[in-house]
Amino acid sequence: MQTAGLKVLLVGYYTSAEVSPREIQTCNTRKVKVIFIARNDGVHRTTVRNANLTKNQIGNVQRHNEREKESYVNQDIDPDRAPLNVHFKTPSGSYQEIFDAMVEEKTISTRGLKADAYLFGELIFDVNSAYFHNHGGYEYAKQFYADAYQAAVDIVGGEQYILSAVMHADERNRAMSEALGQDVYHYHLHVVYIPVVEKQILWSKRCKDKSLVGTVKETIMQVSSSKKWLSKPALDEAGNPILQRNGKPVLKKSYSVLQDDFFHHMRAAGYTDVERGERGSSEEHLTVTQFKVMQEEKRLEGLTEQVHQSGAELIAV
Repeated sequence: MQTAGLKVLLVGYYTSAEVSPREIQTCNTRKVKVIFIARNDGVHRTTVRNANLTKNQIGNVQRHNEREKESYVNQDIDPDRAPLNVHFKTPSGSYQEIFDAMVEEKTISTRGLKADAYLFGELIFDVNSAYFHNHGGYEYAKQFYADAYQAAVDIVGGEQYILSAVMHADERNRAMSEALGQDVYHYHLHVVYIPVVEKQILWSKRCKDKSLVGTVKETIMQVSSSKKWLSKPALDEAGNPILQRNGKPVLKKSYSVLQDDFFHHMRAAGYTDVERGERGSSEEHLTVTQFKVMQEEKRLEGLTEQVHQSGAELIAV
């Protein structure tokens, strides 16, 4: 961005769920105007959030991600920019239809699951808006999230378990736009997937051939959100488990492992100017709150849609 012959560099932390900007400070050094926003530390951080979703929730998530709604609670969504959203994997039907087909084909198994089980997951990959703005915006974001999608494939366990992956380019960053006097958009990636783990089914004692009892009968890909996100042993630099005083392994929460995996993947892909989201800091809590705001917006959009449908039914009657 150029202003009055000055190159403008944005530093700070601005994401999609905005707060009012702090008083903007500027300093001029060698014709570079630096605008400090939010955190004031100039560090760009990777974040990824996971949401577990039931059958009853997935329809609204689809309508939001695929931009199938006529109106949105989030007033910063610009419908005219919807064609700029980028699919790295386009769904072949509704999320639920794809899921049901995979069950029918025995690609996945729902054996033993309760009616209200979490059947789907959604990963949202994110970096602060200033990062993309400083690198030129849309084209840079497309390449970044194309690489981030490959991280999602690794995290999920295979592209076959991803139902949809779409980068949103149509959500305006209100706070930054107002601060700069121009439209700035917040780019982020939604990946909807099926959480699966490999499970071995053993022959039971009821098997007629007693020599088979306890051996592997079949291996299935079990839908299981809880087992997909189990905590993992922490490893030292040599790759050995770190042990507590009682000899038990130190466990890293799945959330922390998820952050590590995304950050390390992007660093390996050449994005050396991003840092991992801070561990156990106010920054981490802030982005968790922002994620919850996004989920609440989706929920409100679903309720609003239900009200509109109810109203249409009453008119019809």
